[in-house]
Amino acid sequence: MMIQTEKTQGVVIFRLHRPNKRNALCSELMVELTTKLNAYDNDPDVGCFVITGSEQVFAAGADISEMADMSYQEMVATDYFSGWEALSRVRTPIIAAVTGYALGGGCELA
Repeated sequence: MMIQTEKTQGVVIFRLHRPNKRNALCSELMVELTTKLNAYDNDPDVGCFVITGSEQVFAAGADISEMADMSYQEMVATDYFSGWEALSRVRTPIIAAVTGYALGGGCELA
């Protein structure tokens, strides 16, 4: 699991957990995050979501190693950025609790 989840008093906290990659945003992480967000999105007991990382890094950005060998056509064919679109459809307010670095896609996520 790349996302640790905690629900307390109407708030669901999602902690990015890829310490060996500085929370780089790979496809698997984005699918897991959006799946969990969607699972709680219709819960009437949830008032907001908080996305956070570690004390040293929120997210180092996109996982470049994952897409280094992909062509533009492959990225389009696999709908590589679909996780970002799914994230934009979440209706519950999302707050980013950022400590440490938020680079590239990590800044976009924040």
